[in-house]
Amino acid sequence: FDYTNGDLKYATNASGAWVTTTVDSYANVGLYTSLALDAAGHAHISYFGENTKIKYATNASGAWVTDTVDYTPGRRYNSSLTIDTKGHAHISYYHNSNLKYATNASGAWVRTMVESTKGAWGNTGLTSSIALDKKGRVHIGYYNKALKYATNASGKWVSTTVDNRGNVGYDTSLELDTKGHAHISYYDVTNTALKYVTNASGRWIKTTVDEDGDVGWYTSLGLDTTGKVHISYFDATNSTLKYTTNASGEWASAIVGAGSYNSLALDASDGVHIGFFDPLTYDLMYTTGIR
Repeated sequence: FDYTNGDLKYATNASGAWVTTTVDSYANVGLYTSLALDAAGHAHISYFGENTKIKYATNASGAWVTDTVDYTPGRRYNSSLTIDTKGHAHISYYHNSNLKYATNASGAWVRTMVESTKGAWGNTGLTSSIALDKKGRVHIGYYNKALKYATNASGKWVSTTVDNRGNVGYDTSLELDTKGHAHISYYDVTNTALKYVTNASGRWIKTTVDEDGDVGWYTSLGLDTTGKVHISYFDATNSTLKYTTNASGEWASAIVGAGSYNSLALDASDGVHIGFFDPLTYDLMYTTGIR
């Protein structure tokens, strides 16, 4: 999001140098972005559009094309996007106190209510994170004053409360391992801590990863080729971006630098890449080489 101009922008160093592009400049657009690449390397982005729309943009055709995913009235925040093997988009998002899911797999956008909060203002899906398993089934981690998990793997949507010890589950980030097990990082509001949970053992196992100060905001989780976990997150006490991993068998954390809103990914060689916002300079930053 380009705050100064109210635009959605996209940056890549695929040419060897950073090139930025304005993707959408209609009104004030570009908040709550989520980016994924398809098998051909084309970019797909979900984001917050004008008049509280959820929008989608892609350069899969060779030029940037934007579309409106959900335009019905109401409050919308947070979107999380993933792409299936055929290049179709799958998006989870918050709308009017509800967790919703949309896909264009049929050729047109189809929207589904995953979980609804009855009443005026609720928290269901206020932050969410989506992933697809090898069979194309949807898995979503999300916040509802608890950490919750929803999947349509059985053919219908089933929601599970994963962690409800206090106000937990904010800023969720979910990835699936090669066996389809879920790994979720999230912020524990009550204890101001970074937490992590997985069902890889067949049941949900929760771990407090970092509780040194007010830590765990804006979590972003990735799995390496061996299934080890890597998480970037914000330390609000010290206004720093932190990174942690259990690659050595135990959790080890490091300070990346001044930074807040962040997104982490790993390459094929397990190299860590993080894009983040520098609150001191108001710049978009990028770091790599962390292992």
